[in-house]
Amino acid sequence: MRRWGILIVLASASAYADDASGLPELTVTASRMPEPLIAVPASLGVVDANALALTGATHYAEAVNRVPGVYVQRGGGAESLVAIRSPVLTGAGACGAFLAAEDGLAIRPVGFCNVNDLFEVNTEQAGSIEVWRGPGPAIYGASAVHGIINVRTPPVAELSRFGVGLERGPDDYRRVRLAAATPGDRRGFGAYGLYTHDGGFRAESGYDEGKLNLLYDNLDVAGGTLRMRAAGTVLNQETAGFIRGFEAYRNDAIAHSNPDPEAFRDAWSARGSAHWSRAPCEGCSNDAHFIVRRSQMQFLQHFLLGKPLEENAQSSVMAGASTQRAFGDRWNWGAGIDLEASASMLRESQAGPTTDGSPAANAIRPAGLHYDYRVEGRTAGAYATLAFEAGPRWRVAGALRFETTRYDYDNRMIAGNTDQDGVPCGVNGCLYHRPADRVDDFDNIAPKIDVMFAPRAGQRLYASWSRGFRPPEQTELYRLQRQQDLADLDAEELQGAELGWRGDYTRIGWSLAAYALEKRHVILRDSNGFNVNGGATTHRGFEYEWQWRPSVHWRASAAGSIAWHRYAFSAAVEGGEAIRNGKDIDTAPRNLHALRIGWSPRPEYDLELELLDVGRYWLDAANAHEYAGHALANLRASWALTPSWRLSLRALNLADTAYADRADFAFGDYRYFPGRGRAVFVEIAYPR
Repeated sequence: MRRWGILIVLASASAYADDASGLPELTVTASRMPEPLIAVPASLGVVDANALALTGATHYAEAVNRVPGVYVQRGGGAESLVAIRSPVLTGAGACGAFLAAEDGLAIRPVGFCNVNDLFEVNTEQAGSIEVWRGPGPAIYGASAVHGIINVRTPPVAELSRFGVGLERGPDDYRRVRLAAATPGDRRGFGAYGLYTHDGGFRAESGYDEGKLNLLYDNLDVAGGTLRMRAAGTVLNQETAGFIRGFEAYRNDAIAHSNPDPEAFRDAWSARGSAHWSRAPCEGCSNDAHFIVRRSQMQFLQHFLLGKPLEENAQSSVMAGASTQRAFGDRWNWGAGIDLEASASMLRESQAGPTTDGSPAANAIRPAGLHYDYRVEGRTAGAYATLAFEAGPRWRVAGALRFETTRYDYDNRMIAGNTDQDGVPCGVNGCLYHRPADRVDDFDNIAPKIDVMFAPRAGQRLYASWSRGFRPPEQTELYRLQRQQDLADLDAEELQGAELGWRGDYTRIGWSLAAYALEKRHVILRDSNGFNVNGGATTHRGFEYEWQWRPSVHWRASAAGSIAWHRYAFSAAVEGGEAIRNGKDIDTAPRNLHALRIGWSPRPEYDLELELLDVGRYWLDAANAHEYAGHALANLRASWALTPSWRLSLRALNLADTAYADRADFAFGDYRYFPGRGRAVFVEIAYPR
């Protein structure tokens, strides 16, 4: 029988200003400084504070999937896999294609990301979440390839003076939220955080999670304004693995089971940042930023034979500065520099002998240490921008970024593919191969050019061409297999063009975009188990976003994408799979659509019906196995009980649809992460 849940919130952790002021929506992702969204010549989606409060997300996927062209699949607990103008990417380098940032600063150093690293950010209490689709602007370097997810912390002035929350939900779900801020509307201190316990709707899949954010705004320093932030997170998770069998998610008993009850993930992170800005003259600005980061994680790799334990950690610091100046009536130029230093480690070990594979597969996976290495990373980037107002309606801009990255790799074990004591695993050696100490350098150039035209007030047309890049991840270079002594890899590059049309009026708004992108030097593991730059892919698509406000009582919005993600090469890859030029990439839905209808009969009432559609997609490179897709309905409503208290209702998966959050075909079988059945949440919040 399906388990239902009631979620009760005693108080909200923060209260944000009403968004009905009529002021233009502002964004900071393009330049780290506030600017009108309509003036950005790119596809940039914003999930604002009101949408975040209405969504009430327990996982950030529920919020960012409101943006067209974005598809985040939820894994076990707090885990996720991301697609932004791309297929859902997996593997060692998947995270490197997307930049995860907080207030415009990357949360991880170059070369040391994790596909799940957004659980290190407090998305639940964010001021807004901005998603840049396609190669990022010049102020960002490595990893701003397919897109950027930038989580903005709220200003202190928009926090409530005090808030406390208590939540209860299905499967022993509980969450406590706290917030506090000094009074006043300018300089001040604020803090907010949460603790979550989720028992998980699948067997032995619960987690405990804590997040804390500290803020200080508008400190006068050197004629400018300093903003400071600190954040910390802790996650202890019991991880659920794939269920197996064709459409196994339709079987209620199997969907609630967990074939990997011993799997877990324990992680913590801490960050501190500062952002200083000054406007010494009209049309000019100076900016400086700094962030220090530390993260540590260990998890059982339940998806591998032998189920080895991985432990990794990083400490890093990044600092940068930029300036922008206007000269004459039409010209504007800018320049900036970023410097980063990091120290990271990775250790993989296996407690006992491998017994869950064939005799041959077991023999090459020994117990003991597999990898133990350290990497010192250094990155320096510089960029310049130039913009020209060609007339009252035309603007032409260009940017160029150069970035260099160095990895100094230190192997702490015996080099080669023996066990930890130097004993070979038979004639062909062990699976795990450790290269000798080495240094790797990567230099990349990322140009961007765009043209914007204003046909009339409230509308913008734009065309752009850009390139994004990512150096190889450290695990792609140094966690090798079989007989590969050296991974001679280049940086992956994504380049292409985009056309867009954006409009914003009192009752209607829209955003349309068409793009054509090509990725080269794609890193993959070939049929020999070697990491090589053997791949190329193409990405074509159309995205739309539409809002209609016919009256103060009604609103409607639609968002979605139609995309074609295809292989542009042919090769045999690991696992015996064959890639053919022109075939669709697996886990790449062609259609993603959402429709939302809102009704507010009175100012104190609000109701929204959300319909989500995920189209069918292939599960393998041969395009021989398929997931049929799914459609979900969600209902959200809220009532202002008093001027300070608000009651909310959220009914998710209203039709109790059986579906898969993630579908896959590997090792001769269908595999799924089942989606949750119907769940009803009730929230009482103070202040509103």
